[in-house]
Amino acid sequence: MALLLAGAMVLTACGSGDSASGSKRELSSDTRDGQGSTGGGQPAPDGAAPEKGRSAAPAGESGDVARLDVPAPDYLSTFALDVDTASYGYARRTLGDGRLPSPEEVRPEEFVNSFRQGYERPKGPGFSVNVDGARIGSGKGGGGGGGTGASDWSLLRVGLATEAAPSTAERPPAALTFVVDISGSMAETGRLDLVRKSLTILTDELRDDDSISLVTFSDEAETRLPMTRLKDNRNRIKDVVEEMRPTQSTNVEAGITLGYEESVKGHRKGATNRVVLLSDALANTGDTDADGILEKIDSTRREYGITLFGVGVGSDYGDAFMERLTNKGDGNTTYVSDEAQARKVFVGQLPAHLEIRARDAKAQVAFDRKTVKQFRLIGYENRKVADEDFRDDSADGGEVGPGHTVTALYAVRLREGASGTVAKATVRWLDPKTREAQEETRTATTGAIDGSLWSGGDRLQVAAVVAYFADHLRGGDLPGAPGLGELASRAAGLAETTEDSSVTKLAKAIGQADRIERGSGTDEPEPGEGEGEIG
Repeated sequence: MALLLAGAMVLTACGSGDSASGSKRELSSDTRDGQGSTGGGQPAPDGAAPEKGRSAAPAGESGDVARLDVPAPDYLSTFALDVDTASYGYARRTLGDGRLPSPEEVRPEEFVNSFRQGYERPKGPGFSVNVDGARIGSGKGGGGGGGTGASDWSLLRVGLATEAAPSTAERPPAALTFVVDISGSMAETGRLDLVRKSLTILTDELRDDDSISLVTFSDEAETRLPMTRLKDNRNRIKDVVEEMRPTQSTNVEAGITLGYEESVKGHRKGATNRVVLLSDALANTGDTDADGILEKIDSTRREYGITLFGVGVGSDYGDAFMERLTNKGDGNTTYVSDEAQARKVFVGQLPAHLEIRARDAKAQVAFDRKTVKQFRLIGYENRKVADEDFRDDSADGGEVGPGHTVTALYAVRLREGASGTVAKATVRWLDPKTREAQEETRTATTGAIDGSLWSGGDRLQVAAVVAYFADHLRGGDLPGAPGLGELASRAAGLAETTEDSSVTKLAKAIGQADRIERGSGTDEPEPGEGEGEIG
């Protein structure tokens, strides 16, 4: 009996050891960077997640008992849509002041989404889905660039666009509650004075049937103007705006809470009901946690469908606080540094910032494990959504207005000799009126990303330059990353071919960052601004 037991133990140990070690070898070869790596096989239908607790077997193999505890390689990428641009605008302001932005303030998706991409737009409500890309290293399309070790990497661009924004005359009426920071820190030039100019510009731009109310806050909040129709009241509104003066501390909680109360009092059915926060977001009194503030007004904003638009100002700016507040508050944020940018936001982009065309919008990209070895989403770290929550319409997504575009860039490493499907991109959103869920999908093949990046389309190159720039500022290591000098040169060339002033400003910002890093100073400071493709 003892001999029989010993023999069985030896056989069992040999069998399980081979199976387990084989699984580990297979996974380690495809998960080297620990994010977005893929194994062999096919994506689940319709982007569905694999069966929990079981790894999908490679093509031509079958699973066994030893593989049941091995997690499946993650070949799905799911995130909430984001149309914010404040990170790029504030970074340009910081560079213009002769400083590098803090890495934690750099969000690559907001850099990329600050630039026009030229996507085909849908002819009605919803989204168009555009998927393309190029080889980072040399591809069949020729051309160089890309750096050492990037020959098997490509850049995949997933572009989503809503229909063009309506004119001011065509949009629905607006009921806007402005919550204005008048704390002591707002006394600095370019803060409260810029807010006053912004609101004066907006008062002239709004229609007679629009309404606004005004709440100010420092250590406490105060209603300066109840909800008032613009018709015959423009001068009165301007007088109230002009009377604002900086006082004490920054109690954002008090301002937001009173702002939502006023928005409910002045709520208009069929209108766009929105709270607009104008602040340097340096909260130091009351609840200074964004989630805690939103929890206090959660039931109100959900019941009445009130959304939040954040407008940041100031050389010292609570970027992370404002971004968290608006992301969780069903809204978006931008950064304003001068009167020209204020006019752009409150005149040129007004319909896009007021109206919502898609609620809780999410994207999911399913990569084909036969063709893709590794992938990495550039940015969107704080917008990630669990794969299984993609079609859970109670899970929070992003709110998108008319005329917006959203771009997601992926660094993708193809398998040697790969041919066929690379990825399927799906966007899902809720109709803001009916709450009905809708989806659009587009698939990309290896042929769509086979050309050379630096000899391809201008707008794809702009997106690549911006993404590499953002990644550099936060100390990243994207494959094939050019140095800042090369990026500045490429941006300057693209500014000429696109005749786009925002790309000219990008080239200047990259040059400023390069000089700061080399310790040779900067050009004369110039305020930054997020451009965005809106309107």
